[in-house]
Amino acid sequence: MKSLPQISEAEFEVMKIVWQHAPISTNEITDRLVKTTSWSPKTIQTLIKRLVNKGALTYEKQSRVFVYTPLVGEAEYIGQESSSFLKRFYNGNIASMVSAFLDSDKLTEKEIDSLRSLLSQNNMV
Repeated sequence: MKSLPQISEAEFEVMKIVWQHAPISTNEITDRLVKTTSWSPKTIQTLIKRLVNKGALTYEKQSRVFVYTPLVGEAEYIGQESSSFLKRFYNGNIASMVSAFLDSDKLTEKEIDSLRSLLSQNNMV
């Protein structure tokens, strides 16, 4: 499996917009993020440049506009991050992770039912 770039929380917010709306221009990314964050347009442009430098985004200049598309797939990135989290905090043991959530009342009955449903769909129960 190829190593994916390390993406900060702020950069991840940019990536979520790009994953959902690609191809997307700088102005469109900025317009969406100024509505949901307290970031200035300059900050957003800096985050976009960092993602390009890290190899997470690519761009094409169309007339006077830069249009971005992801080089990293959303599912691929989230899968890598989930795996890293599981290894780091639970030694790769998903049962330990779920148990920790159950012990600390972090899962609602609805979430537990959803997990049961997922497990039964995959013939795991």
